[in-house]
Amino acid sequence: MKTWFYVMCVFLGGCSFGVLSTFVKLAYEAGFTMFEVTGSQAIIGTIMIWILALFVKKQKLTKKQIIKLAISGFPMGLTGIFYYYSLETLDASLAIIFLFQFIWIGAIADWIILKRKPSIQKILSIMIVLIGSVMAAGILTSGEKIIDLSGAIWGVLAALSYSLFLLTSGLVEREVPAIQRSAILSTGSMIIVLLIANPLSWINTDTMINIAPYGVLLGLFGVVIPPILFAVGMPKVGPGTGSILTASELPVVVLLSMFVLSERVQWIQWVGVLVILVGILLGNRSFLSNPFREKIGLLKENKKNFTS
Repeated sequence: MKTWFYVMCVFLGGCSFGVLSTFVKLAYEAGFTMFEVTGSQAIIGTIMIWILALFVKKQKLTKKQIIKLAISGFPMGLTGIFYYYSLETLDASLAIIFLFQFIWIGAIADWIILKRKPSIQKILSIMIVLIGSVMAAGILTSGEKIIDLSGAIWGVLAALSYSLFLLTSGLVEREVPAIQRSAILSTGSMIIVLLIANPLSWINTDTMINIAPYGVLLGLFGVVIPPILFAVGMPKVGPGTGSILTASELPVVVLLSMFVLSERVQWIQWVGVLVILVGILLGNRSFLSNPFREKIGLLKENKKNFTS
């Protein structure tokens, strides 16, 4: 498989996560609580991915492998919990900036755990993406912000757990088929969410019926699509490069805020979106240039064969 394919998998996985905040806002406007939103997302998403897993070839796993994969899914569930907690005391523009610290955290994890020291190009790419995220989040146009300490702590915890999720997506039981692997990861995510969200306090027939449309969308874009795409692409690109690629989340947030929520998007936010995309391209220049190098190599080889 071509390297650009794995890059696109991780990039699109980030885009999928970018869809979530819009539907979460719509669910909140409809009167649902944070526990109801995260709980329904986890339950419905896990059911959906297991239905999908019924129709694909699966590998026989040991109990140890299943437990390891389920535990590896905990960070996915914790990220949503921590991020939604941060939104209770922080403006969305500030909360997402704290979340976006996963970009440099992922690069450090790549360096420490996998011994892949970030290149100057990657460091520059991270700096560009972080600058673009500040611009795209609208923090420069919304006046002075009051930073609540508890909200900041929850935001940093969300960044740490998201970095850990990206890391485990690329390292744990890599040989297991992507959909089967994602189903077990999602089950682990659901377990940790339900332990925290206390489903006995909100699960009832009326709530589940009313929240089902939101749960399906949140489950699809938050539980089904990203883990599968990350399971395919993350082992090939690594957590450092993967962290940069998943910055695609914020441009999607900006676009959907305008088209779905009818929010006004300032010109500096569009500039921020472009800056993020430039940073992503810079950080993945070596991956994206491979197909062209391969084509040039084939042309040279064909020319050599022709002349000989």
